Amino acid sequence: MEAIKKDQAAPGLDQGQLVQAIERFNTDYCRALDDGRLHDWVEFFTEDACYVVSGRENHDAKLPVGLVYCEGKGMLKDRALAILETSMFAPRYLRHFVTNTYAEPQDDGTIVAGANYMLTQVLMDQPTATLHQVGCYLDRFVFENGELKLQERRAIYDNLLLNNDLVYPV
Repeated sequence: MEAIKKDQAAPGLDQGQLVQAIERFNTDYCRALDDGRLHDWVEFFTEDACYVVSGRENHDAKLPVGLVYCEGKGMLKDRALAILETSMFAPRYLRHFVTNTYAEPQDDGTIVAGANYMLTQVLMDQPTATLHQVGCYLDRFVFENGELKLQERRAIYDNLLLNNDLVYPV
């Protein structure tokens, strides 16, 4: 991907507007996931995107190991297709909550950003909701044709234990 200049990273946006644009992006991103629209989820990423779900321990130790690791939009599409058409798992409802967004334009034209997230789930055959994950997004955004796109998203979960059913993207 061709680098853009820092003043092009957030064309015409001041710091507050940039944070607001990323909050809107995250709202749309989470809504796609909560609605089960995984084909739409893929479109939030650049062609060369990297998507990783990893534990806080591994992240802090600078270990690249991720519970989920997708490099490139092709792998993201494969993951979405596998979930939608081939995987067998209990039906569920997911709800994402994202807060405390920050954004920092970089000299290479990208935007380093992040936010805290909480993910709840309700299995359709269970009476109560459970807290599935708590963590933070560590992101790198670019503008492509005037739209924010994720070049990298690392979902770093703080839970020491996860349910064994991490199926959907975070």
